[in-house]
Amino acid sequence: ADFVIYNTCTIRENADLRVYGRLGHLNGIKAKRPSMKIALCGCMMQEPHVVEKIRKSYPFVDLVFGTHNLYAFPELLCRMLKDEGRVIEIIDKSDVSAEALPSVRHFGFKSGVNITFGCNNFCSYCIVPYVRGRERSRTPEEILNEVRCLASEGVREIMLLGQNVNSYGKTLSDDVRISFAQLLKEVASVEGIDRVRFMTSHPKDLSDELIEVMATTPKVCHHLHLPVQSGSTELLKKMNRRYSREHYLDLVGKLRSAIPDLSLTTDIIVGFPGETDADFEDTLTLVEACGYDSVFTFEYSKRTGTPAATMPDQVPEAVVKERFARLLDVVRETGRKACARFEGQTLPVLVEEKNREEGLMTGRTEHNLLVHFAGDDSLIGQIIPVRLDACQGFYYLGSQVR
Repeated sequence: ADFVIYNTCTIRENADLRVYGRLGHLNGIKAKRPSMKIALCGCMMQEPHVVEKIRKSYPFVDLVFGTHNLYAFPELLCRMLKDEGRVIEIIDKSDVSAEALPSVRHFGFKSGVNITFGCNNFCSYCIVPYVRGRERSRTPEEILNEVRCLASEGVREIMLLGQNVNSYGKTLSDDVRISFAQLLKEVASVEGIDRVRFMTSHPKDLSDELIEVMATTPKVCHHLHLPVQSGSTELLKKMNRRYSREHYLDLVGKLRSAIPDLSLTTDIIVGFPGETDADFEDTLTLVEACGYDSVFTFEYSKRTGTPAATMPDQVPEAVVKERFARLLDVVRETGRKACARFEGQTLPVLVEEKNREEGLMTGRTEHNLLVHFAGDDSLIGQIIPVRLDACQGFYYLGSQVR
């Protein structure tokens, strides 16, 4: 390659180490091909000690920029090529919300749309607010203009994105501010859009208004990703999540009552500092009570720069791995039961791509469940009725209904 760019993530320290390893590999290549250009961007570059290390120890890196000036990438690249010098430009924050930037989508019929940037929550294990900055909401009109444009290009499914979509609008002026629930209804009303999804929801901000909109707006998918992180109220306090086990279970009860076919997914951290056997048992019983379709499970990983990294009572690795394995067993069992509830039903499926198996296509229900069924390329991008014949754990084998 003439130009190599690494877009970095700094959620986990191991990712940082991998970047340094990749740079070491590229150094050897660039020594043989001096004209090659190397750039680094993303969250990792928002950490001052990282940029200083790149500056001093990796002089062969040509361009470094961060998350707040992503929109300036073409200009920075031009400067690097024109001046034939090194360009390092990191800014701590930006009030600019660059609109109408071109993008390349993996699927032409569905697209993500950012509605907020940054985060105000400061969970004790998370580095995101420090590297992405404080929360900023785009105006409803900016978002709706983007959705209308996408619809005109053939996009049928929209995923609204933010670190905490439920707090959308709080940074906007009174004359344009609307709630996330109201925004959801507005997006669903755009002609040409058939499905609307969103993530991620923070339990502390999930409103009754949002539950009602999900239940009564046909285009809003009946899938909710609601990270719980732990089933222990004591650990949730240490995580600075600002809700209790009881509050979370009450929310799930309201959701199940209003949306009986809801597909619920979550995130759980195992081995957070101070986690006791009793805390972990609380997590297991919460998983069973909530009946998740799937759970994204993580072993706690120290992240330098977060309060949790210096907390006492770090859980031994062997204990973390044993608990993690037990959690996976429970998650698999409850997930199989939850996913199997649609067996025998015929549901609309958005056809996404050819399966690796010859003659099979793959699509998703509004509940975000994968379905494999016989078909051909002409179905891609269409929403068609598919009978869910057999649940195979976390996906279905189905048949197109003609």
